[in-house]
Amino acid sequence: MADIKGFLKVKRKYPEYRPVCERIKDYTEVARLRGEEHSKEQAVRCMDCGTPFCHWGCPIGNYIPEWNELVSRGKWKKAFELLDATNNMPEITGRLCPALCEYACVLGINDDPVTIRENELAIIEQAFKEGIIRPGRPAKHSGKKVAVIGSGPAGLSCAAQLNRAGHKVTVFEKDDSPGGILRYGIPDFKLEKWVIDRRIDIWKKEGIRFKTSVNAGVDYPAVKLRQEFDAVCLAGGCRVPRDLKIEGRELSGIHFAMDYLVQSNRRAEGIKVPKDKLIDAKGKRVLVIGGGDTGADCVGTAHRQGAVCVVQIEVMDKPPECRTGSYPWPKYPLILKTSTSHEEGGERQWAVLTKKFTGENGQVKKAQCARVEFPGKDDKGCPIMKEVPGGDFEIEADLVILAVGFIHPEKQGLLKGLKVELDARGNVKTNPDYHTSQKGVFSCGDMRRGQSLIVWAIHEARHCARAIDEYLKSH
Repeated sequence: MADIKGFLKVKRKYPEYRPVCERIKDYTEVARLRGEEHSKEQAVRCMDCGTPFCHWGCPIGNYIPEWNELVSRGKWKKAFELLDATNNMPEITGRLCPALCEYACVLGINDDPVTIRENELAIIEQAFKEGIIRPGRPAKHSGKKVAVIGSGPAGLSCAAQLNRAGHKVTVFEKDDSPGGILRYGIPDFKLEKWVIDRRIDIWKKEGIRFKTSVNAGVDYPAVKLRQEFDAVCLAGGCRVPRDLKIEGRELSGIHFAMDYLVQSNRRAEGIKVPKDKLIDAKGKRVLVIGGGDTGADCVGTAHRQGAVCVVQIEVMDKPPECRTGSYPWPKYPLILKTSTSHEEGGERQWAVLTKKFTGENGQVKKAQCARVEFPGKDDKGCPIMKEVPGGDFEIEADLVILAVGFIHPEKQGLLKGLKVELDARGNVKTNPDYHTSQKGVFSCGDMRRGQSLIVWAIHEARHCARAIDEYLKSH
């Protein structure tokens, strides 16, 4: 390391964000990119530990201690080469990943962990700044063609790997621009879309073809896919939302989180939405049901649209603020997360069950709720939920956003047309090498594993691409 005792001399410096009073007026990214010298100083904190558990915590196996040392010495090109060897889109994970690696950092046992995610972002942005990243077409082509369905992180990473291997790759996307949930499900204040476009432009120059506004399996029949391509990768994500089927659900003003976020992202691009289709929080009392990252994104979006007030509720108990015995180091802990959206205002409540919605003239006005507790677990180890006596109350709301997760991929169209087998949860079933029940058809990412993290999508995509490459070489 540049300074073997650096972790004793330099304290962790947390990310810097634009002032709340400024950022809630626009959709520009809230985080400020670190300076070069700041990044070098923070990289010095990486210890020369005997067993770097950050590797264990990172699903894609980033060479974290190695590129931290290179950053601390100002060797950006070599640091990028190591980062590029394991990660197809570090400019995305550097902004959005929950940093599983940092929770496994050895320094984190008795001090603040290394700023691994920010160091990763610094490397890739410095590489772009210095012109290190250039399109590079494969030296040889196999003559084999692969169709990748879906252009989210799994589809894009799989396509990039297969293209590098010399196969001709076509990515199908049913929306009008590639990026999947990265483009339409993540607000611009967390990920500005020029970041995606910059990477897509490189992949286009490297030879990857993108067919947008094409719903594979509907506009482009499954039979045609099988006839025209030597292999097919299903990476369409897990997009069927979990509903809250309670009394009053049919009232106007209750929407799924993804419908709300997608529309907001399109509006941020300047796309006009018909008035009768508009989902807007301006001047409204907003209730977000669901305490995860998607719910937090809805909170931040509602702030920017001018909501009168925003309340976010979660049915589970409030997580602890520090590690507990149930999540010892180096496990990724279940702890309280406060996002930049929460810092901007609003109210959060935990252990709240939504029982029914009530309204006036067909429009939602209130949510009838109850306080709950979890006294124990059942025989299967699942928490037992009970309502607290006298804990009924109501929340006034003109706009309700359901952010309670996703259940499985869309089955109509492509999956039905290809006749692939599904698992017990409704996801695409594969064997260990990502091969589905249909020969030559593979699957990876959320469509195969269910709703998960971007970094797991990249992990699956890279392994799936290798399996497809081996399949094509033997057929």
